[in-house]
Amino acid sequence: MEGATLQENNWKTELNKTVQKYHVITCWVAVVFNLLFFVTDYLNIFDYWQEFLTFRTAVSLVCLFTVLFYKKLKIPIEIVGVIPVLLISIQNAYMWSVMDAEHLQKHTLAYMALFIGSGMFVFYHVYFSVFIVVANLVANIIFLNLNSPLTADEILLNGGLLVGSVAVFSILLIRMRYRLTKREIVARFELEKSKHEVEEKNREIVDSINYAKRIQDALIPPAEVMKKMLPDSFVIFKPKDIVSGDFYWAQELHTTTNTQKDKDGLVLFSAADCTGHGVPGAFMSVIGLKLFNQSVKQPTVNTPAQALDYLNAEVFNTVNLHSDGDNVIRDGMDVALCAINFTSLTLHFAGANNPVYIVRKNELHEIKGDKKPIGSYQSETPFTDNEYQLEKGDMVYVSSDGYPDQFGGPKGKKLKYSVFKKLLTENAHLSVEEQKVILENYFEDWRGELEQLDDVCLIGVRV
Repeated sequence: MEGATLQENNWKTELNKTVQKYHVITCWVAVVFNLLFFVTDYLNIFDYWQEFLTFRTAVSLVCLFTVLFYKKLKIPIEIVGVIPVLLISIQNAYMWSVMDAEHLQKHTLAYMALFIGSGMFVFYHVYFSVFIVVANLVANIIFLNLNSPLTADEILLNGGLLVGSVAVFSILLIRMRYRLTKREIVARFELEKSKHEVEEKNREIVDSINYAKRIQDALIPPAEVMKKMLPDSFVIFKPKDIVSGDFYWAQELHTTTNTQKDKDGLVLFSAADCTGHGVPGAFMSVIGLKLFNQSVKQPTVNTPAQALDYLNAEVFNTVNLHSDGDNVIRDGMDVALCAINFTSLTLHFAGANNPVYIVRKNELHEIKGDKKPIGSYQSETPFTDNEYQLEKGDMVYVSSDGYPDQFGGPKGKKLKYSVFKKLLTENAHLSVEEQKVILENYFEDWRGELEQLDDVCLIGVRV
């Protein structure tokens, strides 16, 4: 209620400013031009120049006094506009009463100009307009009866009827302008209010999303932790929005199987791409990160493939178990999960749609993941565990599809996987720090002024 009252006070204040501006102009116009028109009186109706000058001077002085002192005298701003129009109309009524038919016709234009001008300049309620027209009619009747030798028919035919019509028109014009101006000011304040409300809502939403980013960042391994587990590695992580549907994960652990080979320490790392991006994708990423952390504690999970089987079942049961009729909701993620034994230089890999790339001596080897995502359906077929013998100096890469799917370049086309693989192959011999700079710069140069289409996540590890 208080907001509505404040809004009403705001537009009323703005309307009063507009009325004040135009009414002050009206008074100054009356002061200056009413005296200037005496020249035409002197030239055309010389016999009455003294009476006309007296009337014009008196009217101009009253208008001057009004415009100079209306604030001190606390004259309502609408009355400031009424005073000059009313006084000049009474002045014109007297001047008409001493004119013959010929001069009456000539002075009709001046009378019409008064009412048309008032319709263009003044802003006041319709009852002020009616009052001025009625007062003008009464003044004309009194002065014409006292001074004019003309009959009523002669007066009407020589300008009276036309002036009366214009006076009525001026009432309608002032009323229309007043309403339109009021409506425009009210609409402008409503728009500003709506804009302010939208900005406030946007600010609240952005603040909430920024807080969600802090939660997501707390779950994703920080750079120093990644460097501790994988000293010779880099991560390129570029969310499309504030929060990301892509995420990466890493964990250092010992296996729980009985073979001596598997008792060596392993480093697990993964790049995952959830359904959607922004807030919906970020919700899925939080679920994915939580499940990755849980998977390493499960006694039945001893390989990347078993970890993806665990994620697949848990995501399905958590997100996609409910269905609409026969249609199961399809929310999930594409994942590339690696486990490297840096003692035996063994790579175990499992992928849900996403591959792993190994670059050795300028040659790229690709191990493709299974053609199914995490969580979209229950499958009796488990994920495939791939084993690959690494060599010192190999580069291992896992990535989401955000980098190769970005549009850009001189023709605005998709970068494509062929270019992406070539970039990895050509730069794999460089240090991981140099690779990161080159790959980031290439992506930004390729994107140019175009919008980033998707989240980007790329991990490179030197063996």
